[in-house]
Amino acid sequence: MTDLVLASQSPRRRDLLSRLGVTFRVVTAHTEEVSTFEDPADVARDLALQKARAVKALAPHAVVIASDTLVALDGEILGKPVDEAQNAAYVRKLAGRTHAVFTGVAVLGAAQEARVEMTRVTFRDLTDAEVAWYARSGEGLDKAGGYGIQELGLALVARVEGDYSNVVGFPLPLVIDLLRRAGVEVLA
Repeated sequence: MTDLVLASQSPRRRDLLSRLGVTFRVVTAHTEEVSTFEDPADVARDLALQKARAVKALAPHAVVIASDTLVALDGEILGKPVDEAQNAAYVRKLAGRTHAVFTGVAVLGAAQEARVEMTRVTFRDLTDAEVAWYARSGEGLDKAGGYGIQELGLALVARVEGDYSNVVGFPLPLVIDLLRRAGVEVLA
């Protein structure tokens, strides 16, 4: 049996990976989450690789999977808001517009592979009251772009073009492919 390690503290990623019928353990990656790249896809890939490498050093015989999700609007990366005011500013900026969600996924086993999934998300036009309501909920404070589509944030969304699980932060079709390529039995 393959020793599979998820390099993430995200409960959403743990939940999604557990649905694939694999046994895994969690080791949190302690990285700076700083990239020298500017292109959002390259940043997502780089950060996922940094996390995977940090955990691989602790579990050298394991297959390690790591990911990093970010939101970009017109090339500008919107990170995790630090407070309610910044969360409201992010949501207001996204209102009525289409943005891109990039998730880099890295799998390190005998070989190393990292790829990126991109999904387009369009927010509805939002009133000031709706923006304030969502920011007050606190849900977006630990999420890229300041919202979580799998919970209250779904009310902000008009359309998703691409993989929904990517917006949650763990693109399952890509994850399945990369794990299988690393020799991990998935959905077996």
